[in-house]
Order: sequence, then structure tokens, then C-alpha cells
Amino acid sequence: MTNASLSILSAAELLAVDLAPRRDLLAPLLASDGAALVYGPAGIGKSFFALSLAWAVASGGSFLGWKSPRPHRVLYVDGEMGAATLRERLALFGPAPAGLAISAHGLSSGPLLDLSENAGLLRLMRAWDGPELLVLDTLSSLVGLRRGDAEHWDRVQRFLLHQRKHGRAVLLVHHANKEGAMRGSTRREDVLDLVLALRRPDAGPPAGSARFEIHFEKVRRVGAPLVPIVAALETDADGRAQWRWAPADGARLERAAALLNRGLSAREVWEALGISRTTLFRLKAEARARGLLNEGSTP
Repeated sequence: MTNASLSILSAAELLAVDLAPRRDLLAPLLASDGAALVYGPAGIGKSFFALSLAWAVASGGSFLGWKSPRPHRVLYVDGEMGAATLRERLALFGPAPAGLAISAHGLSSGPLLDLSENAGLLRLMRAWDGPELLVLDTLSSLVGLRRGDAEHWDRVQRFLLHQRKHGRAVLLVHHANKEGAMRGSTRREDVLDLVLALRRPDAGPPAGSARFEIHFEKVRRVGAPLVPIVAALETDADGRAQWRWAPADGARLERAAALLNRGLSAREVWEALGISRTTLFRLKAEARARGLLNEGSTP
């Protein structure tokens, strides 16, 4: 039995207590104590998404419109791709940021890393250099969930709560099942602050190495709403990878209607959404047909 006392505060005391502020790692998506999970079907680009996010946080850059205020220490743990594939993907983005460290399972000595066991968790923490963001790619390869999902996930959940207590963010990468839902127990969402689903767009040709819609299934953080977007990773004439993105059609339609209902001019709306004048008038006509526009909105 532990001798540590359980801290109980009144609501007024909690409001007055001096707490370290949450720091943005990639605003407004991910904060310093956030636990996030991204999942999707095989081959859609989950690892490209996670690696690009890790790159942006490590470099103090941006990713799909989300911005990191400064460079951070990031550890990307690969349990699936291997060193050669990782190196090929890293090379697409140019010179690597100094704060980005990689653990590639193909180069590690000893047994494969299993984070569902205490020995695996301790092995990971002894090797790292205090990252501010930890990326685990993927759960099925690193956590051994096939050997009793619920029991092993309990240990991982406690690990995630421990990282939150110490102000360290974690991004988990996971697979979807055949129906497109998250594979395994839905209990995994309990401790998570953010759950992102990558889905195949209904229309449009494949583009580059990854193309998907991002849908936000759980957002615990209070702040600006996150709207679905469609994103594609392409390479330019020099072979450098670049992301292109825009609001998914449904989200863009709702956002355009909301801005018009607030009284913004057409120019203000198309500039705010980063779309053309023609696209806005098409969206406005569709919004009016669906009854989304107030009678006094911009004609």
C-alpha cells in the first residue's frame, strides 16, 4: 500500500492553483499533454500523415494548416515499415530537423519492442532523450494487442496517463477494420483527447503517395472547431514531397454558409476559405438550395 496521500481540492482551490500552462505542439490540433490516435485502412497514408506531423513539430513548421510555434524534441517509433522505407520517406521532405529522432525496429538489437509489457515500456523510456512528442507507428506492431486486447491495453493506457502527467504528448497510429471502423476495443478512446479517422475520398483520382479525408471523431480540447479536410501528398519536379489540402466539401459548404450568415462579404468568405470566387458562388447556391442561408445573409 502506498503512503502517498490522495489530493482533494475544492473547485475554488483548483481554479486558484498554479498549474503549468499547456503548450501547443501543433496548434490547434495537439497540445503538450495530449494523447491522440489516427487510424485508417491499409495503404491510405497513415504513416505519411504521422511522419509529416512529427516533422512539423520537430522543425517548428506547419502541417495541413496546423502550426508548431517552435522546434520540439520528437521520437518516432517505427514498428512496421523498417529502416530502408523510413529513410526513403524522410528523404522526400529534405534536410531532417535536428529534433526528430527515429527508432526503426530493423536496426534495433535484441527482441522486438513490445509496449504491452512493462519491460518494453522501460526499455523505450531508458533509450529516449525526453521527447516532447512520442509517435508510435503502429499499435498492432508495437503493443502486441493480438494477445488479449483489453488486458494489454490497460497497461498502455496507464502509460499514456503517465506521459500526460509529465507534459508529454503521444500520437498512436492504428489500423481500421474491414468495415472502416477502428480495429479492436472501443475502450481505447477513453483516455484519448483526439481521434482522427483517415477515409478514402468518394471522388477524385489517387494523388502521389497518400490521399485521404481527415475526420475528427473525438476532440476533447476546448477551442476552435476542427473541420474535416481532404489532403494529398504529391511530389514536385525536384522530387520534394508537398502536402495539398482543402476543407472537405461538406465541411466547406457548412463553413461558407456560417460565414455568410454572419454578414461577411463574398470576398471575405472566399479569402477566409482559400477558395476561388466561382467555387464560393457554387457553394452559396447549394447552401441556399439546402436552406442553410438566413434570409438576411449576403445576396
